Amino acid sequence: MAKILIVDDDQSIRRTLKDILEFEKYDVDEAEDGLTCIVKVKQEKYDVIILDIKMPKMDGMDAIDRLQDLYPDIPVIMISGHGDIDTAVEAVKKGAFDFLSKPPDLNRLLITVRNALDKSSLIVQKKKLQKKVRKSKVAEIVGSSPAINMIKQTIEKVAPTDARVLVQGPNGSGKELVARWLHEKSGRKTGPIIEVNCAAIPAELIESELFGHEKGSFTSAHKQRIGKFELANKGTLFLDEVGDMSLSAQAKVLRVLQESRIMRVGGEKQIGVDVRVVAATNKDLRKEIAKGNFREDLFHRLAVIIMHVPSLNERRTDIPDLVEHFNGQICKEYGVAPKGIDANAMKELQSINWTGNIRELRNVVERLIILSKEKITKKDVIDYAVSLSNRRDSLQDLFDKFNSFAELRTYLEKEFEKYKGVLA
Repeated sequence: MAKILIVDDDQSIRRTLKDILEFEKYDVDEAEDGLTCIVKVKQEKYDVIILDIKMPKMDGMDAIDRLQDLYPDIPVIMISGHGDIDTAVEAVKKGAFDFLSKPPDLNRLLITVRNALDKSSLIVQKKKLQKKVRKSKVAEIVGSSPAINMIKQTIEKVAPTDARVLVQGPNGSGKELVARWLHEKSGRKTGPIIEVNCAAIPAELIESELFGHEKGSFTSAHKQRIGKFELANKGTLFLDEVGDMSLSAQAKVLRVLQESRIMRVGGEKQIGVDVRVVAATNKDLRKEIAKGNFREDLFHRLAVIIMHVPSLNERRTDIPDLVEHFNGQICKEYGVAPKGIDANAMKELQSINWTGNIRELRNVVERLIILSKEKITKKDVIDYAVSLSNRRDSLQDLFDKFNSFAELRTYLEKEFEKYKGVLA
């Protein structure tokens, strides 16, 4: 719930504004002058401040100067019963979000408050993104196999351009990492990289997620929302699992790529966006096109450059480097010295069928670090990695024997009947 501070020396004005805003489900606090306002802002976090100009002890103009020094990101709406155009201009120059005359028009007040809250929300999102960019250096692409060297060379060539890239590869192979390096080495690296997992968002919400929506555009649209395309302006939009996007959303994404303009759901205004799109998928999009699940014209728009990220089974020579990398990384997280790894243990790791790719390998290395003793041995790998892999493969073999879950269930019921007497 958004928290609003009303600052006015007139108690009746404060009470009226508080009743109106509380009716709109805002959390409202009060202060009778500028000095009390500064004290309260230091003690509590407010999303918007409504500030009168003429007050004792410290007036609104002095208060906004202090607020701009201390908390410049809090939107301040100035109100006054003695205001003229010069006062309004001066207030805005000092950093006020807007200026309203007393008594304020109810509709205009509520619209101004909502707009100020949207600005506050955008500032928070921007700071989070900037903090994430500063703190999280993009992880290196580990390995020197021919396939990985090709990926690195392609990134160096393609990243400085604005060409759209389609990254293909199995789950857990590192497609997101490739996308992040394409952004990091581009001219857009000072802008945001915004990720959208198209498979994780329900089809009926994907358009709102990508393009945003206006308040009241559908049942649960209680306020305006900024979409991912707008958030990624001047940066990169990473469409992960793009093969799972609905056909209606595909049509709208195609239009955005053609026109570089979006329209929020329920909106009437076209909004220009400057976004580089990098898409990724674990599906064969040409097969999806043949099935009617993916638009061919969108495929050609996205696939200006196609990059294939190999599975871990296709780059087994990189496993020793990856294991050592994860060993150092994970042990640092746990605050322990990296564990030694026996040469035979490393060979055993290279022989496993890695269906989960890099993600699975990291999990196995973490498991080995936790469960093994001073040094990771071949026996540790067999006990904690190969056995799990074999059980997984055996289960997969069982599933492959049947054309449906109904057939599998019938088989399991018969097996249970066969051994029921023994188990009893």
